[in-house]
Amino acid sequence: MLQKLSIRNYALIDSVDLELDKGLNIITGETGAGKSIMLGALSLILGQRAETKYFFNQDKKCIIEGSFSLESTTLQNLFEENDLDFYQESTLRREISTDGKSRAFINDTPVTLAVMKQIGEKLIDIHSQHATLEINDTGFQLSIVDTLANHHTLLQDYRSLFKAYKKKQAELIALQTAADEARSKQDYEQFLFNELENANLQVDEQERLETELEMLNNSESIKRSLLTGFNLLSEQETAVLPILKEIINQIQGIERFNPEYSALNERLRSAQIELKDISAELSSLEENIIFSPDRVEEIGTRLDLIYGLQQKHRVSDIEALIALQNQLSDSLANLLGSDEHIERLTKEIEGIHTKLEEMASRLSDNRSKSILSTEKQVASVLLQVGMPNAKIKIEQLINKELNKDGKDSISLLFSANSGQAPAPVGKVASGGELSRLMLAIKSIMAKHTALPTLIFDEIDTGISGEIALRVGDVIGGLEKNMQVICITHLPQIAAKGEAHYFVYKNEESERTTTGIRRLTKTDRIAVVAEMLSGKPPGASAMENAKELLGYKN
Repeated sequence: MLQKLSIRNYALIDSVDLELDKGLNIITGETGAGKSIMLGALSLILGQRAETKYFFNQDKKCIIEGSFSLESTTLQNLFEENDLDFYQESTLRREISTDGKSRAFINDTPVTLAVMKQIGEKLIDIHSQHATLEINDTGFQLSIVDTLANHHTLLQDYRSLFKAYKKKQAELIALQTAADEARSKQDYEQFLFNELENANLQVDEQERLETELEMLNNSESIKRSLLTGFNLLSEQETAVLPILKEIINQIQGIERFNPEYSALNERLRSAQIELKDISAELSSLEENIIFSPDRVEEIGTRLDLIYGLQQKHRVSDIEALIALQNQLSDSLANLLGSDEHIERLTKEIEGIHTKLEEMASRLSDNRSKSILSTEKQVASVLLQVGMPNAKIKIEQLINKELNKDGKDSISLLFSANSGQAPAPVGKVASGGELSRLMLAIKSIMAKHTALPTLIFDEIDTGISGEIALRVGDVIGGLEKNMQVICITHLPQIAAKGEAHYFVYKNEESERTTTGIRRLTKTDRIAVVAEMLSGKPPGASAMENAKELLGYKN
């Protein structure tokens, strides 16, 4: 329940602190005094958007704070889901600075407006005279039946699974779209891959072939140079090796005379051995140089293939072609894998759909069973508020396709008088009838929910006299299940409250402000008497007020 509401710098309010009782709280006041401003401020800590133009003082920030007494474990779970500390005495605070920036806090922890709204909706339900339009909303009509069907857990489980189902469907569509796009390119990519795979490219192949071709194209001059080198070393009369041999023989004859001669000759012998090896290698290399037109053609064909692939794919080396081949291989493999993924996901979606169908069927059965009871309970409350011939009829249509609420469409039909066929409520109900019908529905729903606080904002439009008394009895009866705050202009309803607050205007220093105070017993008699007869109230009005309030002389 809402224990205290503090308002600073909002609309006509400079500073107000409102402490509320746990039962039925009545708020009355002069026309234009600002009764509904209280609800405007309260809506800010329930997650509504704010505008700085509503500030009382444009130089100060606006602060709205509500203190709540919480007992529901459902709320505790909601707090924990949002990483918030849960206390039985919890505070929601909203601060709007002069530049329009807004901050929201729950138990002094910063939260988003979405989180504040989510939690606020579990704390307070505000029902205004304009909210009677809500009764025409098909979603609200369905919620009436769901509340009385008492299958909240099943419905939440269904909605969570349906959300997952839609997410899986979106994932499947994305996969199928990507697969279709990949499949449209598959034939071409397969051709490119096959072309590269058949080429059987080797990492250093291009350099080796280019070197070999260069040698083959220059084989004649290479062979000639190798042969000339061999002849100069070994075969000619003036060849190096025979001359070197003669030098060695000459030095060998004088080795005994000086050790340095021996060392020098040893070096000549080493050179002789090295030159003999070089000569033999030159001979071998020369013999191995064989010009082959077939090999030249073979290498040219291979290089033409490599160059053609490089030009086609706009790369400069074999490594890039091999990388492209691997990329195409991965792409083709991924396409095969995506087909398998699509198949698995399709089966998973089918399984979820089957479970959703089963859950939707249970929801439909529960709704069907609760409809007759709902119709009877609403008719009973309508009888209490002076509409003995009024009735509602709830039509249930089971659709083929699943939606976030199952498969049901609910249509609420209403008839206020005997002999009048039930029709859509917005077309046949007057303002007063609509207010009482909505009150009947809200009062019944209140018994089946754990909502701590219900606020009525002048829903007594279009009623008076005996009917007003009956409406007051119904509103008063709600306090057994929850805290009720009722803003009213009818004395019959105002007299039902345990606590009565009066909203007033102050006009000082050419500035109008709004205030609120809790009425004493004496003040309350006077206020109710004024509501009955106007100012100043006469003696009979005072006596009538005492009677309405149940005060004995």
